[in-house]
Amino acid sequence: MVKSKTTLRSFMAGLVTAGVLMASSVQAATLKMATDSGAKGSPAGDTLERWAELIETRSNGEIDVKVFYQNELGSQNEVFDLHVAGDVDVMLNWPMTSYDKRIGVIYTPYMTLSWDEALKAYSPGGWVNNMLGGIYSDLGLKFFGPWPEGFNGVATRGKYATNIAEADGLKVRTMTVFPAPQTMQALGYQTAAIDWGEVYTALQTGVVDGEAGNVIYWDYEYFRDQLDYYVRSKHFFMTGVLSMNAESYEDLSEAHQKVVAEAAKEVMLAQFKAAKSADELYVKKAQEAGMKYVELSDEQIKEFARAARNKVWPLMDEEIGSEIMNNIRANATKL
Repeated sequence: MVKSKTTLRSFMAGLVTAGVLMASSVQAATLKMATDSGAKGSPAGDTLERWAELIETRSNGEIDVKVFYQNELGSQNEVFDLHVAGDVDVMLNWPMTSYDKRIGVIYTPYMTLSWDEALKAYSPGGWVNNMLGGIYSDLGLKFFGPWPEGFNGVATRGKYATNIAEADGLKVRTMTVFPAPQTMQALGYQTAAIDWGEVYTALQTGVVDGEAGNVIYWDYEYFRDQLDYYVRSKHFFMTGVLSMNAESYEDLSEAHQKVVAEAAKEVMLAQFKAAKSADELYVKKAQEAGMKYVELSDEQIKEFARAARNKVWPLMDEEIGSEIMNNIRANATKL
């Protein structure tokens, strides 16, 4: 009888142990995390590593994060496709409009003209932040928040433009996403929509005279041997987006959802604090490397802004809807 009780207790203990192991295996998760722009060691790459580290640490190792950098899973369009399909769970992305042209709202030219205005608009609770959250949700993506870089400009070789007349004859690379080409055309440039991975070759071979889509970091880091000037035109406030495939998010336990979301918030807020000083640092680095940096006057910015708003915003009414554009008109910086 004693032997029978001992056997029963051993059997029950085994069941409990098996149950615990099964529960642990159910709780464990592996997430693929990627960025479409930024190699290992870049600001975007560093953010991915920090985000992954926070997730793994705060989940006590229950979540394993596999990190993939620029071009490791395909082009900018391809990796965003994977994200929407759920093959990439978590991303720091620069949105593509192949699924929903409303994503182009993030590239509306001249919504804001100063850092204070931009950070207020893009911060949690801000009017741009709220618009992006709704659009991402419709795509089946969980929107955690923006990852701001700053105001962009035009980097060129040989000559540069500070007004629409001077831009005539300069052909620049733009992002393939609407309304990037249309914006640069409104500012007087000729354009070629080229995928990020092909920009260096396009500059090297003279297909284009410059690059017109980024904050100065990217032009300094990747193309400083090809470019002579950087003009801060401020046509877009550049920001990446921290997001997760909604189905992947729902598959996590509530505790793990909280870990991922809170880690995203932490790296987002860190970038809000770091973005302006980082941008200023790369202006200095670019100048030290021999690139001429041009800061436009308020009147020069307003000339560009009026042209872009007059020519591009009506096109955006047609593409993304007047409801969204009327919200932008109500909240954008007054000229």
